Amino acid sequence: MPKTLEGQITAKDLKFAIVISRYNSLVTQRLLDGALDALRRHGVNENSIVIAWTPGSFEIPLVAQKFAKSGKFDAVICLGCIIRGETPHFEYVANETAKGIAQVMLDTEVPIAFGIVTADNLEQALERAGAKAGNRGFDAAMTAMEMANLLKQIEAEA
Repeated sequence: MPKTLEGQITAKDLKFAIVISRYNSLVTQRLLDGALDALRRHGVNENSIVIAWTPGSFEIPLVAQKFAKSGKFDAVICLGCIIRGETPHFEYVANETAKGIAQVMLDTEVPIAFGIVTADNLEQALERAGAKAGNRGFDAAMTAMEMANLLKQIEAEA
């Protein structure tokens, strides 16, 4: 029978960096609250979390890269909110933020959780930050825990 590896959802003995956008802070603060709630529920040591605020979502990949390259963190959680406006600016920021975060993860081999909410309006964003549609910050923290633990298992197998 083949061996199956699955990451456990626990924050015990793990270190996390959270990179969060100050822009649209009404939403991003709720995402942060959700991420911290998930980590706390799963046994994180509060001293094992570092939070860095960026001006906007576009700047998140650079800070995530600094954290990931430091070798001090098991996972990085990226939280932001990009709301569609009347110009194509939304597409540029959303696309480049997503590409940047994915590139950091591939380049550093550190799990980077994508908790960037993209929405057509503030109401949709708030729904994804703790209202009807759950909390994407909570979800991102769950992903970070699972991926950090899965990579530890893979490293043990190698």
